[in-house]
Amino acid sequence: MCGIAGFCNYEADLTEQYERNRALLAEMHNALTHRGPDGSGEYLEPHIGLSHARLSIRDLTHGTQPMVRILENRAYSVVYNGELYNAEEMKRDLLEAGYTFETTADTEVLLYACIHYGTKAAELLNGIYAFAFWDGEHLLLCRDRLGVKPLFYALAGDNLIFGSEPKALFCHPAFPPAVDDDSFRELLGMGPARTPGCGLFKGLHEVEPGYMVIYSRDGLQKHRYWALESAEHSDSYEDTVRQVRFLVTDAVKRQMVSDVPVCSFLSGGIDSSIVTALASNLLQASGGQMNTFSFDFRDNDLYYQQNDFQPERDRPFVEQMVAQYPVNHTFLECDEEHLFDYLMPSVDARDMPGMADVDASLLYFCGLVKDKNKVTLTGECADEIFGGYPWFFRQELLESNTFPWSRDTAPRTALLLDDLRQSLRLEEYSADRYADSLRAVPRLPGEALPDARRREITHLNIRWFMQTLLDRMDRTSMAAGLEARVPFADHRIVEYLFNVPWSMKSRNGIAKSLLRDAFAGLLPPSLMTRKKSPYPKTYHPGYEALLRNALMEVMQDPSSPLLTLVDKKRTMEYIQTPAQYTQPWFGQLMAGPQMLAYLLQINYWLGKYHLC
Repeated sequence: MCGIAGFCNYEADLTEQYERNRALLAEMHNALTHRGPDGSGEYLEPHIGLSHARLSIRDLTHGTQPMVRILENRAYSVVYNGELYNAEEMKRDLLEAGYTFETTADTEVLLYACIHYGTKAAELLNGIYAFAFWDGEHLLLCRDRLGVKPLFYALAGDNLIFGSEPKALFCHPAFPPAVDDDSFRELLGMGPARTPGCGLFKGLHEVEPGYMVIYSRDGLQKHRYWALESAEHSDSYEDTVRQVRFLVTDAVKRQMVSDVPVCSFLSGGIDSSIVTALASNLLQASGGQMNTFSFDFRDNDLYYQQNDFQPERDRPFVEQMVAQYPVNHTFLECDEEHLFDYLMPSVDARDMPGMADVDASLLYFCGLVKDKNKVTLTGECADEIFGGYPWFFRQELLESNTFPWSRDTAPRTALLLDDLRQSLRLEEYSADRYADSLRAVPRLPGEALPDARRREITHLNIRWFMQTLLDRMDRTSMAAGLEARVPFADHRIVEYLFNVPWSMKSRNGIAKSLLRDAFAGLLPPSLMTRKKSPYPKTYHPGYEALLRNALMEVMQDPSSPLLTLVDKKRTMEYIQTPAQYTQPWFGQLMAGPQMLAYLLQINYWLGKYHLC
């Protein structure tokens, strides 16, 4: 895992101001040092500058980037963030084609693949990646199929500027941070989600999952190299169970490849427990022991409140896993003061407001994990493809004519200034994005309505909700210099599961029965049958008190940027009325306290980037 950045300009010779542009490239990778604290490099040619911050995971000695190879008097170069899980297979094919390798790094495999296969190379990759490839005439920006790794770009004058995170692009003098009306429509109407391809800031774009951007003297072109396709599922249930077991097991095995030890996040849910059990078995077979980590909040045993979205605490189930598997487990806790203190650093990590304390706590925990491991496996993305969320089976959510994880718009609009609410038309903007998303669903002719609707929900989840969670995972883990891998986001699993009918995914009305049956006997029985419980959050009243006091201070400061967005009187009444919104307004975790935290993050973000 690393951070990449650079710029391309066909109208100037960048080497004429060599020292200035090398310094600019260094500034860009310095902005991404958290993603790659182990090394850095720059590469400058007349029309291209490439920059790299390295986190050493594979070929610790020789995998330096930017990587350049000269073939037939032509220089090719690449900067790359990610991991290829089929690097050995691809390397064998490239060796047969006559290429000679100087390293064992998958970066060299990627570089030669781009040289040999051109734009078709992306179709052959299995992994998580964002990379920039330069052949002397064309700049290719490419992002993995599911969008695990981020990659932003902007056109500014004659420059195309790109980077793993917006902060790297803002180092370039041609692209200072700015906002427009659509920025606020995204922030207030869709946030913490973002429309695919939208970078929130004015003029900032993100390479969409499964896409590449090709920039040449002829301009910029977007090319989609991968998309989900709908097809009849012909496998029997027994064959489907076997195929799921093979695909998930193979994904975990591939993602254990590393030159440094791999750990796992063990939440006590079935997804992370399956990943942990498979990885532990693999590691134990070679004489190793898995480090595992679970997350909770101080005094949650005292203040936890059972509800539909979090029906039970995780720790008892983690303890069952620790008793059954020979892992070296660490229980991590976060108190309300640290949680509050990490709210603004989590904005720094994402360059924008996010999932409030969900981001803040994960940022805190990843920093603790990084002290022991550089690479972790997670159970992220299983609910989107196996149908684990409430909106797959709760009728009122399933039938809602909007994004089911953000059904109630009242918390978003109630506090805004009346004129702003009218000018932004947030409900209309959200409805348009929802309609656009439905048009993008690959339909299966003749599919019955219930299955067709769940196909829509699955596609919406993969395109929207999964992206939000993957972005959260990447940005918070990489801010701590920790590489997070997501076996359930293997594109082969996603492709296969997309066409498995709901009757198999939820057999006999049991949520995620297909996953449970595929790994029957692997986990303790009570864990295998437990209901879904999402990422933990604090119920400590002290946290909400910290939020209320901080937001009250913001509202009483006439220079606060937030006052350009919200009605002061209504917001102060909201602050003083505990639990005004008890139901989540985004996902399963973001309710009343998270609205307070989100407003604090918006105020900080506006001020940090001087956007008001």
